[in-house]
Amino acid sequence: MKKPISKLKKELDKWFSLFIRLRFATKEGACQCFTCSKVAHYKKMQCGHFQSRRHHATRWDETNCQVQCVKCNMFEQGEQFKFGLRLDNKFGEGTAKELEFLSNQITKVSRSDYEEKISYYKDAVNKLKKEKGIE
Repeated sequence: MKKPISKLKKELDKWFSLFIRLRFATKEGACQCFTCSKVAHYKKMQCGHFQSRRHHATRWDETNCQVQCVKCNMFEQGEQFKFGLRLDNKFGEGTAKELEFLSNQITKVSRSDYEEKISYYKDAVNKLKKEKGIE
């Protein structure tokens, strides 16, 4: 039986979040919050979204998503202003504006899109863990 789309979305979120948190992690598994610079183990950090997760066009965008600590992501509503400034600083002026524009595009994610992205991020996560020697 095929998995429902809701389950595929949840699975993609899981692998994508792991990828975002692992891509800049040290060999010890430490990574830095994009908005406040706090350093913690990737398992204690979160995948923060500049443009809300409700926008499918940017939900799994590797620029829109950065590592955030729980405080910034949950209790400070993602620190969106700081997040935008840091995006422009890191990726070039206008990046935040571009992501805002992109987020408002209507995007239909198909079953095969989900399956392909799950496979891609699952492989990427396993590769990063192996390269860095972390669990």
